[in-house]
Amino acid sequence: MSQTVHLSYEGDTALIEIDNPPVNALSQSVRAGIMAALDKAEANPVIKVIALFGKGKVFIAGADIKEFGKPPQSPILPDVINRLERSKKAVIAVVHGVALGGGLEVALGCHYRVALKETRLGLPEVKLGLLPGAGGTQRLPRLTGLAIAAEWITEGKLIDTETALTSGLIDAISDEPTAREAALTAAQAWADGKIRLRKTGELPNAPADEQAIASIRQALLQQSPELYSPFRILEALEASCTLPLEEGLRYERELFFDCMDSPQRAGLIHHFFASKAIGKIPGGESAATLTELRLSGNHLLVKALADHPLAQVSPGSTVGIEVHFTDASTEREPGVINVQLVDADADFTEPQAAFSLICIPDSTVLELVDHRGLAGVQQALVKVLTGARFSVIPSKKHSLYGALSKATGSAEDRHVAMERSALMAVEAGLCFRPEDIDVLAIDALGYPKHLGGPHFQATLQK
Repeated sequence: MSQTVHLSYEGDTALIEIDNPPVNALSQSVRAGIMAALDKAEANPVIKVIALFGKGKVFIAGADIKEFGKPPQSPILPDVINRLERSKKAVIAVVHGVALGGGLEVALGCHYRVALKETRLGLPEVKLGLLPGAGGTQRLPRLTGLAIAAEWITEGKLIDTETALTSGLIDAISDEPTAREAALTAAQAWADGKIRLRKTGELPNAPADEQAIASIRQALLQQSPELYSPFRILEALEASCTLPLEEGLRYERELFFDCMDSPQRAGLIHHFFASKAIGKIPGGESAATLTELRLSGNHLLVKALADHPLAQVSPGSTVGIEVHFTDASTEREPGVINVQLVDADADFTEPQAAFSLICIPDSTVLELVDHRGLAGVQQALVKVLTGARFSVIPSKKHSLYGALSKATGSAEDRHVAMERSALMAVEAGLCFRPEDIDVLAIDALGYPKHLGGPHFQATLQK
């Protein structure tokens, strides 16, 4: 048995618990563990019902990002889901926290789905330039109908439990406080004949809905005609209405690999990983301990930070942020630094404070420029600002936003100019990672996300 999957028994119920923190991602060990647990539970003559759930706060948040870009390892997810669906014993999924991507596809392969309150469900693969490749486009329409499935999958929507219940995606919402208790309650209800199982793949094909597909296709052509995977999703969904499940799954898998081979998938996944790393300051592992934030002035950012527990707000017309701190990475005395709020179009060549904080127009993106190499303080400030629901791009010396926006202001081809400027910014040492430029350009300057960012594109072209 895998260390990331635990099998236990309670009477005639087998409990399969996924334990792969922090989000119970579907790593190879989890997939193998589910298969091994099924083998044991099915071979046990006492067991009548099998319940699958996650340890902790999450059911399954999707694929393991550590496996992205690597050759698939056996057992692959479609085989695990098909095995769950074919089981001769009742298989109940208890979804909780989130059930996303492959996690929801696992639940679709079970015979009954019960959700704890506040659970969020969805198939967001389109946001990474992909489509659900383990049965999502074939099983979901059989439960919800084609129009709903098409809307959810092409937009990568997250669905709440009430919507999931009324649409037919799940069978019940549990009042139990934990997934384990919900699993045992559902198992007992099945034993008492109070619930009806549904093997999703054995349900009839969803009726074709040409009008719904045409409407979504037209919207995609108007809003994002350059994207690849949404149109492949529609092809897979249309096939779900006419093909037997096995053929539909094969066709879905072909389209999945078409998307995997697309340059857009590489660009979107590059942005995904870059966004996850953006707030980590090299050298800032031991962040400074902030002791007070002194704020002044009538500025939206000052107002946003006013609720911070360390904030002290002073009246006055001068906008200012003064940070009092102790630096955990050194033995120096407590310090005070000033953060200067700078207009996005200002000249950054002569900074007046230790940090410049640029509020980028028409966005919730901020750039925090460190002029003096105070990594621990910058890391602490990033934490404060992200806690106030801002996206923060950390940089050093001078502003990345200023460099990119100035270079593209009068350029005929903004994308080419941004790519050239990105290479120059890296050479000038303005960023901690080249990928930070890509996140800034996409999130604040309108560079197309599916291209991965200007530095990503510039290095591809070399």
